[in-house]
Amino acid sequence: MESKRVYLDNNATTMLDPNAKELMDSYFCQKYGNPNSLHSFGTETHTAIREAFNYLYEGINAKDEDDIIITSCATESNNWVLKGIYFDILRFGEKNHIITTQVEHPAILSTCRFLENLGVEVTYLPVGENGTLDPSKLEAAITDKTALVSIMWANNETGIIFPIEEIGIICKRKNVLFHTDAVQAIGKIPVDVQKTQVDFLSFSGHKFHAPKGIGGLYIRKSIKLTPLFHGGEHMSGRRSGTLNVPYIIALGEAMRQATLHLDFERNNVRCLRNRLEDALLEIPDVFVIGERSLRVPNTILVSIRGVEGEAMLWDLNKYGIACSTGSACASEDLEANPVMSAIGADKELAHTAIRISLSRFTTKEEIDYAIEIFKKSIERLRSISSSY
Repeated sequence: MESKRVYLDNNATTMLDPNAKELMDSYFCQKYGNPNSLHSFGTETHTAIREAFNYLYEGINAKDEDDIIITSCATESNNWVLKGIYFDILRFGEKNHIITTQVEHPAILSTCRFLENLGVEVTYLPVGENGTLDPSKLEAAITDKTALVSIMWANNETGIIFPIEEIGIICKRKNVLFHTDAVQAIGKIPVDVQKTQVDFLSFSGHKFHAPKGIGGLYIRKSIKLTPLFHGGEHMSGRRSGTLNVPYIIALGEAMRQATLHLDFERNNVRCLRNRLEDALLEIPDVFVIGERSLRVPNTILVSIRGVEGEAMLWDLNKYGIACSTGSACASEDLEANPVMSAIGADKELAHTAIRISLSRFTTKEEIDYAIEIFKKSIERLRSISSSY
């Protein structure tokens, strides 16, 4: 069989949108001035930067009184929110409590553990068997010591969408700041910061077809947040460092394209995802985590009994198919997928998780090829498995 190249790891990173690439190209060698400079080389970038910011604001329904600060990625944005809240509120002791979930991205969980070393109390809320969060558990966990709730909009492995609107209402009622990591939501489902009442929202451009190395942080009504970086008055003094003009322009265009293609995601991408998922579920002892109606349109987290995730990943790679797995060779032992463990999957299944994630550039021909290869790989690996 002729091998093809099929990329189904879009929750890890995406290809650069051709429209975004075309717009950014001239800002490397022709219009390369520092936008903070007063001469024409600097000022000729201003119109494109303003347009890019307009697209970012429109994409998440931010208002003029809100801030969107350019960062290097959502990891930086997440760190900034949690550590900024530490310096502004938590270190004084009157409020010293943060609430998050057990299935957050490591950028949140690792930062929370860092803050615990500084004396901050952190509650890690569990999720149910379907991977979702019960808002009543959040409400019960909030105390008069709680300063911040940080809960992702959509999970990076399962694709499960969290009840962000309900969480926002609870936080508003309890007078607690609310941050969401929206990395896996933007470009897949509508993201409206007004409707959901979030105070802070993190995003990474490379998850919705912008370049790697650029992201942002939304801050409602310019809420005070101690900067991570000092040294200049860039971004109104909130984040020092010369602006990455080509990437900002690409980020804005990628946001515009992502917003324009939301119906395509909901209909076409979902249809291709379901086509692949249906084919996998026809195979005995194959399980998909989370109801379709609760997931973003592009994501499948599948467990295949009797097939180690690492083995499946390498078998698919031989045929040019790129997916990912939560298992990793830490030493001689394979680590179980932490999200699978958090939702209560048995140990064997937690080692078999494969994440499949499509984009709007995925084609039906690619999905049909992937179905064929998945079936052959499962049959081959089960035939040599000692546990099946």
